[in-house]
Amino acid sequence: MLEDIIYRFQYNSVVILTFFFLCLAILIIDKIFKGKFINYFFATYRGDSLLNPLTYFKLISHSLGHADWDHLYNNFVKILLIGPMIEEKYGSMNLLIMIVLTSLVIGIINRIFSKRGLYGASGIAYMLIVLSSFVNIQGGKIPVTLALIILFFVVDEIIQLLKRKKSDNISHLGHLTGALCGLVFGILSMNGIDLVHSIIK
Repeated sequence: MLEDIIYRFQYNSVVILTFFFLCLAILIIDKIFKGKFINYFFATYRGDSLLNPLTYFKLISHSLGHADWDHLYNNFVKILLIGPMIEEKYGSMNLLIMIVLTSLVIGIINRIFSKRGLYGASGIAYMLIVLSSFVNIQGGKIPVTLALIILFFVVDEIIQLLKRKKSDNISHLGHLTGALCGLVFGILSMNGIDLVHSIIK
């Protein structure tokens, strides 16, 4: 009976589901170590020494760290909804490259322009949200959905960034950077550029 139930479940989105379970496992381990695990391995800070190899690892790994279950839930309710569609459209390897590159760009931008520490997959969520508007693009025309997403999500993030309070722990800069990465990836896909083949070449 149990085998029949398990058999009915499909690991339908390898990159997105693995991303989620990694983040979940890291959060659980962090709770065991009382917040020190994520802070040491999965959060990036401007004050991190450039002589420390972990600094460069954390420029990417910060997307795997989350403060608590609510933080994880709020990010992955979007990622799990949109991500499988993106993975099916562009392929698992392309999506993995997009996630790594987006994490790296967000980490670098945050280190240069923000004094705040950074962790969480919200930038990845925004990248996927913008990129999803390019999925059904036809004839090189700009989708109305893209314009609406920019209006509702990106413009709102710009407003929130400008009026941000010190008590606001949300990385609006990370959201905007993630959205910009999604826009760039979408434009590249419109022009027939495949990330995997470009990197291999």
